[in-house]
Amino acid sequence: MPVEFLSDDQAARYGHFDGPPTADQLARYFYLSDADRAVVDERRNRHGRLGFAVQLGTVRFLGTFPADLNEVPAVVVHAVGNGLGVPDPEADFARYLRRDSARREHAAEIQGRYGYTTFGDPSESFRMVRWLYARAWLAAERPSVLFDLATARLVERKVLLPGVTVLARLVARVRARASDQVYEALARLPTDDQRKRLEDLLAVPEGDRVSRLERLRRSPVRVSGPALVEALGRVERTRALGGFDDSGVPPARREALARYAMSAWARTLSLMPEARRVATLVAFAEHVQRAALDDALDLFGLLVESLFRDAERDGKRERLRRLREFDQAALRLWAAVEVLLDRGLSADALRETVFGRISRAELEEAGETVTEIAREPGDRFHDEVLARWRSVRRYLPSLLETVTFEGTRSAAPVLDAVDFLRELEERTGRPAMGEAPLSVLTPAWERLVLADGGGPARKPYTFGVLDELLGALRRRDVFVPGSGRWDDPRAKLLQGERWEQTRPSVCRALGRAPSPDDELAALQSELDEAYRRTAANLDTNEAVRIEQTAGRDRLVVTPLDKLDEPESLVHLRAAVQARMPHVELPELLLEVEAWTGFTFAFTHASEGRARAEGLDVSLCAALLSEACNVGLRPFSQVGTPALTTRRLSWVLQNYVRAETLVAANARLVDYQATIPLAQAWGGGEVASADGLRFVVPVRTLNAGPNPKYFGVGQGVTYYNFTSDQFTGFHAVVVPGTLRDSLYVLSGLLEQQTGLEPTEIVTDTAGYSDTVFGLFWLLGYQFSPRLADLGDARLWRMDRAADYGPLDGVARQRVRTSLIRDNWDDLLRVAGSLKTGAVGAHEMMRVLQRGNRPSTLAKAVGELGRIAKTLFLLAYVDDEAYRRRVLTQLNRQESRHKLARTVFHGQRGEVRKRYREGQEDQLSALGLVVNAVVLWTTRYQQAALDALRSEGAEVLSEDVARLSPLGTKHVNVLGQYHFELAVARGELRPLRDPAAPDEGWSGPA
Repeated sequence: MPVEFLSDDQAARYGHFDGPPTADQLARYFYLSDADRAVVDERRNRHGRLGFAVQLGTVRFLGTFPADLNEVPAVVVHAVGNGLGVPDPEADFARYLRRDSARREHAAEIQGRYGYTTFGDPSESFRMVRWLYARAWLAAERPSVLFDLATARLVERKVLLPGVTVLARLVARVRARASDQVYEALARLPTDDQRKRLEDLLAVPEGDRVSRLERLRRSPVRVSGPALVEALGRVERTRALGGFDDSGVPPARREALARYAMSAWARTLSLMPEARRVATLVAFAEHVQRAALDDALDLFGLLVESLFRDAERDGKRERLRRLREFDQAALRLWAAVEVLLDRGLSADALRETVFGRISRAELEEAGETVTEIAREPGDRFHDEVLARWRSVRRYLPSLLETVTFEGTRSAAPVLDAVDFLRELEERTGRPAMGEAPLSVLTPAWERLVLADGGGPARKPYTFGVLDELLGALRRRDVFVPGSGRWDDPRAKLLQGERWEQTRPSVCRALGRAPSPDDELAALQSELDEAYRRTAANLDTNEAVRIEQTAGRDRLVVTPLDKLDEPESLVHLRAAVQARMPHVELPELLLEVEAWTGFTFAFTHASEGRARAEGLDVSLCAALLSEACNVGLRPFSQVGTPALTTRRLSWVLQNYVRAETLVAANARLVDYQATIPLAQAWGGGEVASADGLRFVVPVRTLNAGPNPKYFGVGQGVTYYNFTSDQFTGFHAVVVPGTLRDSLYVLSGLLEQQTGLEPTEIVTDTAGYSDTVFGLFWLLGYQFSPRLADLGDARLWRMDRAADYGPLDGVARQRVRTSLIRDNWDDLLRVAGSLKTGAVGAHEMMRVLQRGNRPSTLAKAVGELGRIAKTLFLLAYVDDEAYRRRVLTQLNRQESRHKLARTVFHGQRGEVRKRYREGQEDQLSALGLVVNAVVLWTTRYQQAALDALRSEGAEVLSEDVARLSPLGTKHVNVLGQYHFELAVARGELRPLRDPAAPDEGWSGPA
């Protein structure tokens, strides 16, 4: 069974020390308890006691007894020796190493006395196989991940690690068996007729150039009525594939197969073994039915939105064109009004005087002009909207026939109106417009619908219903069963017996009490203490003052001054930069690959185990073609097999996809966290989130307008998360510029790196009471940068409390009864988010739904007001806190500048039409930016080590202010050569600081 999935680094780490253990690891694994000391002291001599203790700690740490104890790091020997009071641990341990018989006897005694078993034990082997099978069945985890998890489990269960090949072969065998079971379970689902329809997808119809599979995979790219009709037709064609019974196969496994089917060539699928081919097509059919419905609803939303937006644009343009005419008419009317206001005129002389100043015809004309141009309150350019009736008629019948809408109780008026429109489209039994339900309409639409007095008018009624329908869909008051993005997220919450069983573990994991009274009492105490501390420090806090505006107190915080740069920091920065080697971007990526082996995270989509020769080079070139936005041509080399255009295209299609990019990026993030310099910048607990905007000049559904960022065109936002170690650990691509607050929790709950951030810093755009409430429930800290505190409200829980100078600021009182009454539902939402039962942005969308929040949303908001007030008081009271927030946001902005520098091709515009392509390209950009950050950090660390060895004074506070985001030493333009300039895993020499630094001709 081939086991090529293990990287050289992973195999070398297995059962061996991967560098010296950290202080925490020494304390956890090599500390001797009183019971351990009693066993150790049974040895007759000092070196025997030391060797026994080192072996005991080593087997706890590694899970095995190393064949060669010489590899035990000196720090371990010293730590154990100091604990035993050994005066010269190194000498005694060297003596112990010469006694092979004692070493073997001690290992056998430790194994027996401490309950270690061997992997050959049948019961342990069975447990491991069963555990591996359960993991492999539930999710399509990479074999390298399963290998690491299996290693950790063996260590935890005190099972001595087998040989690396033995465990690797077991992982590969069990994973293959689980995959075969998945294929068999899914392949049994379709009937004979369904199987034939699925197999027909792989055929190319006569006279066509592509297979039916490819036709179904194509998403719409034009925003037009005919495109929506075609998208709805695609929905019907996917439904013709039929539904399938519940196979029992976990969703993650079905989705993995579907993702492959969405990108693989039809011929590749046709050559698969039958069970696997049918299973893949079943997963594809399930997925494409949801995807087609999602695309149609996305397109419907864009069409309605653009309809009102274009109507408003045309209306404003027409108003602007007639502005001079409007002014003249208004002045004429004012001339008449002036006469009316003249108290000296009698009623009899009034009309004669008015018509003497302005004729009746002119007055009527002026009135008509003003009536035409002026707008009623709430008017959204309805006349211009009604002029687009024919465009709506192109797709409305198909939409109502194809899509089934459902909703919450509050959405009943919308659903009744939609049902009425559907009945209007039926050929027989059409209802009269007088039966139309009007409660769905806003006052402005109702006035227009009933304007002619002859009963409801169909055109304005239809537009009014579509307007409300889209709003309800986006709030998820109305949802579409069978959709992926437009279904009801509330249905995914933990509930019933499952929630009852999960509640205790959720409370423990979140650190929340099952009783609301305990939590509210703790919050009350914390809030009182924060108010009193801030009030006590107010006299000495020169940056904060209280002003009165309109008779109300408001807090004012002076903006932070720029930090001075001491001479030592300026010199250190220059000294480090002077030693940084120059490097081409391809060489940089190859070096980072040699350190981290990140290309091993890229597996073939069809789960082929063989890796082509030079695949690491091909992957690096393919990633750079995406990240630099220049296409494959600059990286293609005819004479190099790993760099031919055909090879690079094959790699992009089969290796570069969402899950492999995430896994590869995790390797870079985790490696960065081991570098001392990165640890000086932060421990990974603090992170920031912000959006990077890209213009998308091609026709696509996954882009939106925003003149501020995209001019007259459309674009996407790459909403990404940056740790305090400068690495990007998660990102999502959203069309246009959707609210940041919808996605701010995703970076904490959905990221897959070794970092564990607990605090997210954002700018003001990501700020809302709901966000504060969910962050608090999940045990995280939300820290937005607030440009102006004046409009921020501070809340209190105790109405009678006296907070001194802050008493006038703390005007609002939290409704704790709302929190108490909904506490179990609050825990249920938090538990569902924590366990991944529901997506963070889906839940955010439901809870932040505008002017009509649910009771649960109100309860989250009330809780968020307490958390927000605690944050505001800390933010006001602590300048260091405000400085930390600003510093982290500056790191994010600097990282965005680096990303812009790398993404230099095609004017820095994203030209992918489909959501998946955009996500993969920008994820490749994030990975390459992380590679630049990692390379720079490691060489900066080497430069600092060189400076210290030369006797230079290096202050820790200066080191903490260095940044790895400069590109003066990196050439991102020009020729692309993929040759590693140094031995694999080694560093290139630092530059001579005395040599002139001419830099690159590219951007600095």
